[in-house]
Amino acid sequence: MSLSKSFTSSIGKKLVMGITGLFLISFLVVHVSVNSMLFLNDGGESFNAAAHFMSHNIIIRIMEVVLFAGLIAHTVQGLMLTMQNNSKRPVKYAVNPGNATSKWYSRSMGILGSLLLMFLVIHLSHFWVETKEALYLNGDAPMNSYEEVKETFSQLWVVIVYVLGVISLGWHLIHGFSSAFQTLGLNHKKYTPIIKMLGVAFSVIVPLIFAAMPIYFFVMSK
Repeated sequence: MSLSKSFTSSIGKKLVMGITGLFLISFLVVHVSVNSMLFLNDGGESFNAAAHFMSHNIIIRIMEVVLFAGLIAHTVQGLMLTMQNNSKRPVKYAVNPGNATSKWYSRSMGILGSLLLMFLVIHLSHFWVETKEALYLNGDAPMNSYEEVKETFSQLWVVIVYVLGVISLGWHLIHGFSSAFQTLGLNHKKYTPIIKMLGVAFSVIVPLIFAAMPIYFFVMSK
């Protein structure tokens, strides 16, 4: 399949969604592992060391570019698929069949994806952009990323936005995790139930850890 086809055909769009989806899932594993260090009782020493490594390692910095490319491709293809599906049914049903034909989160991936995108923009502005600015201004001077996290999550509105964002992430993953494997043909009657079970567990545990972080620091700040 040509590159142009991958962005125009329905099958191509779903393939791109599946590939980029699996890549973003692998990123979440790394991200939640690093963020979990925030809960260690060492005054942020482990988290700061990990954050310094992530921001200075050349391989990680290259992967950041790949990550952003994958995120943009995943978002664009998702919006294109949503618009394509809606265009095939210009007149809405008089009665919404609800769960009779599909799950709510399956039918609402466009809305959930848009909410998640807004959350990511706020998240990047709080941490990624500020980290890059500090690197540009201070070079290799040590950064206290732990204190930055504490200060950010001392604000209630930020905590609310983050919790809502990770809820959207959880709903997105419940459908997207197993769908990514299915789209790429990685399904089997023996292994698909296991993949679905792992997908549900991943979709619950990872967002819970992400949500616990802002709640924990907000409570600790009071």
